[in-house]
Amino acid sequence: MLKVLFAFTSCLLLLTCQCSAQAAPPPPAGGTTPPPPSNDSTEYLEAHNQARAEVGVGPLQWSQALAKSASLLVRLQRDKHNCSFANLANSKYGGNQLWAGGFRVTPRAAVETWVAEKKFYNYENNSCAPDHRCGVYTQVVWKQSAELGCAQAGCAKDQSSLTICFYNPPGNIVGEKPY
Repeated sequence: MLKVLFAFTSCLLLLTCQCSAQAAPPPPAGGTTPPPPSNDSTEYLEAHNQARAEVGVGPLQWSQALAKSASLLVRLQRDKHNCSFANLANSKYGGNQLWAGGFRVTPRAAVETWVAEKKFYNYENNSCAPDHRCGVYTQVVWKQSAELGCAQAGCAKDQSSLTICFYNPPGNIVGEKPY
């Protein structure tokens, strides 16, 4: 078990959320729908909402429009960029990404990896511990975010996977606390 855990933690790489500090965009066309009957979408949503409930933040709703956007981007990264991280700097949504080498990551494990940054976040001064990042955690629990959509693609060449979740409205607004 220890070897599996070590292999798991040593193969995961994280990229912090790249969100703008602009006003939130309008909701995506098509609106919010309940989670589709997909186990993955339910697992993404439940893992996010568990982390949000732990800090007193209301639940996210599943958005088919955000899931479709995440799916298009993750497939583009797989097909054209060898499963490398996407540039989310100009996205109208908040976003988190996770790359895992050698295996597929479950939706819950992806979210739990982002939530693991919580230990480095200091709510009182809204900062992160030196030499650490907290942006993917604060995006997960961002109070104003209401919608979530996620997707994952696998790269057969190196047996890696890339997971992307989009949030609307985006979080990590400069100078604001997440909750």
